[in-house]
Parts: sequence; C-alpha cells; structure tokens
Amino acid sequence: MSGSHAGDDAHGGHGNSKMAALAIGAIGVVYGDIGTSPIYALKETFDSHNHHIEVTQASVYGALSIVFWALVIIISIKYVRFVMKADNHGEGGILALTSLITGDTRADNPSGIKSKGTITLVLMGLFGTALLYGDGMITPAISVLSAVEGFSIATDSLEPFVIPVAIVILVGLFSVQKFGTGKIGRAFGPIMIVWFTVLAVLGIVQIADNPGILQAINPIWAVRYFQENPWKGFLSMGSLFLVVTGGEALYADMGHFGRKPIAYGWFMMVFPCLLLNYFGQGALILQEGNEIFEKDLGNHPFFRMGPDWAIWPLVILATMATIIASQALISGVFSLTQQAMNLGYAPRTPMQHTSETERGQIYIPGINWGLMIACVALVLGFRSSTNLAAAYGLAVTATMVITALLFARVAVERWGWSKPRAYALCAVFLVLDVAFLAANMFKIPQGGWFPLVVGLLIFVLLTTWKRGRELVADRIAKGRESLPAFAQSLLEESAHRPHRLRGTAVFMFSTPGVVPPALIANIRYHGSLHSNVLVVSVNTAETPTVSAADRVSSHEVGAGIRQVVINFGYMEVPAVPAVLKANFDVPDNTVYFIGRERILASEKKAGMQLWREELFSMMNRNAADVAGFFKLPSDRIVEVGTQVDI
Repeated sequence: MSGSHAGDDAHGGHGNSKMAALAIGAIGVVYGDIGTSPIYALKETFDSHNHHIEVTQASVYGALSIVFWALVIIISIKYVRFVMKADNHGEGGILALTSLITGDTRADNPSGIKSKGTITLVLMGLFGTALLYGDGMITPAISVLSAVEGFSIATDSLEPFVIPVAIVILVGLFSVQKFGTGKIGRAFGPIMIVWFTVLAVLGIVQIADNPGILQAINPIWAVRYFQENPWKGFLSMGSLFLVVTGGEALYADMGHFGRKPIAYGWFMMVFPCLLLNYFGQGALILQEGNEIFEKDLGNHPFFRMGPDWAIWPLVILATMATIIASQALISGVFSLTQQAMNLGYAPRTPMQHTSETERGQIYIPGINWGLMIACVALVLGFRSSTNLAAAYGLAVTATMVITALLFARVAVERWGWSKPRAYALCAVFLVLDVAFLAANMFKIPQGGWFPLVVGLLIFVLLTTWKRGRELVADRIAKGRESLPAFAQSLLEESAHRPHRLRGTAVFMFSTPGVVPPALIANIRYHGSLHSNVLVVSVNTAETPTVSAADRVSSHEVGAGIRQVVINFGYMEVPAVPAVLKANFDVPDNTVYFIGRERILASEKKAGMQLWREELFSMMNRNAADVAGFFKLPSDRIVEVGTQVDI
C-alpha cells in the first residue's frame, strides 16, 4: 500500500486561483508560529541564560548553517516531503498519525492491539499530544511578549509597560475566540504576506552589505561552530531549535488546506523569506559584534535590522504577526481537544461551532479560559521572552522525536516500505531531532520543567479517562441482558409485560446488543415502554470523517425495538437527532432517554489505583452532559442515574 494522498486531493479540481487562495490562507494560519521565530531565535542563540556565544565569523556562519539545514531537513524534507503524506483521510496531526499505526484497529481500543511495541507507540503518541498542550500555553506568551518588547527598544520610557501591554493583548486575544476565526481569518493571509515580505526586505538590506554571509550554507561551517564552541555550541542547540518551532503546525493543520497548498506556501514564500531574514540578522550580528547584545544598544538584533524610523511600524507589525501565530495555535488546541473527546481519551466538554460551513472552526470555553490563565501566569512568572525561551522548545522537540518514530512504523506497515529504508530515513531525521531534544533537556531547571509537568498531567488525564470509561462499560455490561433476549421476553405472554405507549423513544447506550440501564429503569418504575424503540449506540471511527454510506447500520431486534449504530469520524460533530431524522424519519416529539453514572471509587474491585479512580470520578462529574454532546433536544430528555463501583 502506498502512502495516502487524500491530503493532496482534498481540494482537487480547483484551478490555479483556488490553489493560490488556499496557499495564502495556509500562510496566514499555518505559518504564523514558525514565521515569528526570527524575532527571538538568533538572539537567544547568542545571548541566553544558559550560555553566551562570542560573535566570531565561525560562530555566526556556523549558527546560520545549522539554521539552514534544520529548515531543510526538518521542515522541507521531514514534514513537507514525507510526514504530511501520512494523512488519515486528509487529516493530519499526531493523533491522526497515532491512529494509523494500529492498522485496521481503532487507536482507542487497546484490547485490539496485538503488539506491545504498538501499545508503546500509542502511549508515546498520547504523550506527544499531551505535550502540545504545554506548547499551546507557552507559544502565545513568548510570541506576544517578544513582540511587545520591541516597544522598549523604540523608547526606554515604555519598558515598564511591556508586561501590562502583553497581558492586555493576551486577554483580548482569548476574549474574542468566541466569535470564531472565520471573520478574521480572511485577514490573516494578507497580513502574514506583508510580514514575510518585510522579513525578506530586512534580510536583503543586511545581506547586501555583507554578501559573504551566504557562504554559511556550506555545512562545514556547522562543524566549525562546534569546534569553536564545543559545550556552549551544544547548549545553544536548544535556542537554535526555535527556528523550527511551529513546524508541527504544518501537519496538524493539513486537513484545513490540503498538503499541496501548504507545500506551495512554504517553498514559494515562507522558506526563502525566513532564510533571507536569518542570514540578514547574521550579517548584522557579525558587523556589530558582541556589542549588539548590550542593553544600551537595544539588545535585540531583529528590531535593529531596519532604520530608526521603521522601529514603530516594525514593532506594530511584529505584534500583529505574533497575535496571528498565537491564534493559530489556540485553534489547534481546540481541534486537538475535540479529537481527544471523540476518540474517548477526554471527557465531554461544552463546545461551540462558530461556522455553519467549516466544521473545524470550534470554540471550547473551558480550554480557552484555561489557556488564557496559563499564558498570563507565564508572562507574570517569567517576565521576559529570554526567560520564557528557557521553557520553550522542550515539548516541541519531544513531539518531533515521537512523530519520527511513529512515521517509521506507518511507512513499514501502511506503505509497505522495507524496514531498512524506513529506519534509515527516520535515522536522518532523528539525528537533528534528538540533538535538539538533548540540548533542550538542559533547559529543565530554568523553565523547561513546565511543559513536561503540563504534558505529564494531561497524559495522566487522557489515560485515566480512557481506562475509567472501559471499567464503567465493563461493570455496566456485566449481568446485563442481551437486547434480543429482552425483546423476546416482551413477545411472550407475561403478566408483567409493560404497557406500550404511542410514539417513539430513543435510548442512548454505548454498548450495542445490550439492554440500556435506562430502559430497564423506565419499565421498573413506570411499567411502560414506547411502541417504537430505537437503542442507539454511537461509534467514533479512527478516520476524521465517515461517508454517508457508512454512517448508520441497524437491524430490527423484535417487539418494536431496533438496534442502531451511528458512526462519526473523530473530527465530526456527533449530531444524533439529525442522523435519526434523515435515516428513520424520527418524529419531532421523540423522547430521548440517557444515562448518567455516579462513579464510586473502591479498593475492593480490580481497576485503577484509588487516586486515579477518584480522579476519574471527579472528571466524570464535571463532564458535559450527553445531551449537549450529541445535540439532543433539551426539552425532550429523560435522564436516568446509575451508581457504578469501579
């Protein structure tokens, strides 16, 4: 089997103008994070808390050589050329990649996984997913703060206002999320095109004064860099990695634009503009020497690239670009949370769809305000982009290493590659990925612990919820009567046969073929049952979407009872009433019966550790109700409670 190209063809049939429009949209949304890295990447490389690199020809040329080859190998080859071909029906991201490694088995069904190695890879994929939440907290904070710091370069009198202004921008950014990205999304592309054009112009001006800087493309300068700075050069890899942060967004956002528009945007504009700016910054640093990092000269090579009159426009444009970069990542965390919920790794959370035409445009209030609080706390705690840079990068490097390992498995099992071919290619990727990860490990005491702690907490939550739901399903299923046997009992002569009411009732229950507890309780307490009964189970497929032909499967059980299984992709909205209306002509006055479990943690039964059971119980109490998640009509719901010991 060759690699899937759904991502290529997701927008097939459009002409050059459509491709250009998609590429512009990709530039605005996908490349915001990596596009704002020039603001702080080289600054942190030469002048960081962990190290200080002396400005010499070997160090500047060497750093630029590493930047060039990192962008070529990690972004151009690894992600654009290979990883983005590992799409799951057009969708990308580490969760989509994780689901691919299980073959035809759903990624959220560990019982169907044969290999311990596959289980390990699935857990690694989940941990990589969890790490991205930490990245989602740090990226808006460091991006906005680094841009606003440009105000203090324009005039020292504004330095005391850097942190308050950054906080105001962050609060404003999160406050408008409820309106969705649709209205402002159209403005993202043109603004970022202006941004990348300015990056290129600033770089060209500096390169014109020192065209010899282009020699840094030669990888021999990377070797000389480490010869001149053996230990500090290794530590600086943690800062040099900042040039590729945001690269994972290319893969994660692939479903919105398609692989080709993202690739065109990268090679036609983003890649050359970034290179020109980095090389221009290098030329400026080499010209001014170590003095460029002294406080009285502004301490910021990026904002010193332009003429004095341009500092204010540059700071304003940089601030706009960082806001856009942050917006893209926030939306990504929303999508990631939706995928985790649909795959059974996270509890249901109130979610709003902000577009009638784009299903990917969602707003999750709880996640939004949680991210805002975390970002503001990070700004107040670290107080500068230099300090935040110590916390930045570790989560992304770890995720990139995990992505390479998962990709090797997909290439072998899904695409039929030979193991030597797949492992050799991924070994090339891992040389840089692991080097960056190892260097970032030394950031842990200065702040790198933060994304690790966040990632570990999210990982515990994801795995606890998944295991807890399995235990609840197992406890409920034990001793339950099969649906066919129950239907047969209704047909037999019995003094206890329930009174049949006119109309239709829908009983929601996760396990097909088993009598829902709500149905038993309804008969026990009311002695009645509707004449037409649909027992509905919702299944989340491993694919992002499900075709109309595969949406519903059903069969008549007997006694007016029908078992219905509805399939939704993990990127789809599970609107159950709409599906039932379209397939079974369910009347508008249909009553929906749902169950709510009251979880009791217990050491008497084999399950999880007691503290994890208590955690699961708390998560279950705070989960959004089934009615809202499945879009059930609030005025026609009957909720039945069940106590479950785990």
